[in-house]
Amino acid sequence: MNIHEYQAKKLLAKYGVAVPRGGVACTAAEALEVAKDLGGDLWVVKSQIHAGGRGKGTFKGREDEGGGVRVVRSEQAVYDNAETMLGQILVTRQTGLTGKAVNRIYIEEGCDIARELYLGMLIDRATSRVTIMASTEGGMEIEEVASRNPEKILKVAIDPVQGFQAYHGRQIAFGLGLQGKQVGTAVKFIRALYAAFIGLDASIVEVNPLVVTGSGEVIALDAKVNFDDNALFRHKDIEELRDESEEAPAEVEAARHALNYIKLNGQIGCMVNGAGLAMATMDIIKLYGCEPANFLDVGGGATQERVSAAFKLILSDPNVEGILVNIFGGIMRCDVIAEGVVAAARGVNLNVPLVVRLEGTNVELGKTILSQSGLPIIAADNLGDAAEKVVKAVKEAQ
Repeated sequence: MNIHEYQAKKLLAKYGVAVPRGGVACTAAEALEVAKDLGGDLWVVKSQIHAGGRGKGTFKGREDEGGGVRVVRSEQAVYDNAETMLGQILVTRQTGLTGKAVNRIYIEEGCDIARELYLGMLIDRATSRVTIMASTEGGMEIEEVASRNPEKILKVAIDPVQGFQAYHGRQIAFGLGLQGKQVGTAVKFIRALYAAFIGLDASIVEVNPLVVTGSGEVIALDAKVNFDDNALFRHKDIEELRDESEEAPAEVEAARHALNYIKLNGQIGCMVNGAGLAMATMDIIKLYGCEPANFLDVGGGATQERVSAAFKLILSDPNVEGILVNIFGGIMRCDVIAEGVVAAARGVNLNVPLVVRLEGTNVELGKTILSQSGLPIIAADNLGDAAEKVVKAVKEAQ
């Protein structure tokens, strides 16, 4: 799960992470009020979307008017820029050409920036530890730094039993070239960020840029926090921060039915039970010469209603030219899958080839339900047979 920058900063601040003062606004008038409350003579107007690269992004139809992050020096400029940005489509490297609509902006006080750095935390799967990553190349995407200058990325793994210690922070601070009181300030900042990472059950916390001010303070000028979805049951307050307008409608609908769904760019829709089997199904579709249109795992204990919802979800994708249902019945019974497929196919205008491969618990009953349905369902004996048949049917229909 992702959240907006202003939400991330509010959460991090509760753990003592230093962030600039700011406020969110949904209209230009609200933005002006936030600027007045903050005071001063320097503000930053930031588009709030779930994508990076906002500062270098462009608004559709207004490519020459500046990016999604703008520094302004008057209250009137705050108002004018907010009015220009709100309701527009911002295109960045991460949004793709479709872009994302800017429905809210964040007004933040200006900052005396002396240096821009990078600081992030994630779970390193190789070591099973929280790993702190830092770089002197603040403002750049860490993937770009890793590609061009890997030697400029510092990594410090934290023993989960020992936890974060001051020497971890000093190692990072010295590696970033911090001096004097900056070191102590950085250690305090990193300690707070680590506490937030653990306390929030985060999967990624990224501060880019992390800035050192002219007075030696260390502040999170930007913040990105992603969460472990499997731990959200412990954080109902975080679940409430979800912005469904930033998510693909199909994935929002899938979540309502407890389906694991990710839209892809291919033409063959897949419905499978089990993540590993789903990956194998996608691979074999590619092997036979087509591309999968989605990853969709209905889970081991899916009901007929959930299967029906999954089937309709696949058909909602206009790119789908064929469907492959691949079920290995262990906990999941084949007859339940068959009933769900039949119910869904009858409830929609099925106008693409449908290949079904069933194996496992109640497989013969499931096959009987499909064969007696009166629907144009193509039965398959095994996974290879299923992939070959669905690819052939799609190509013949073109």
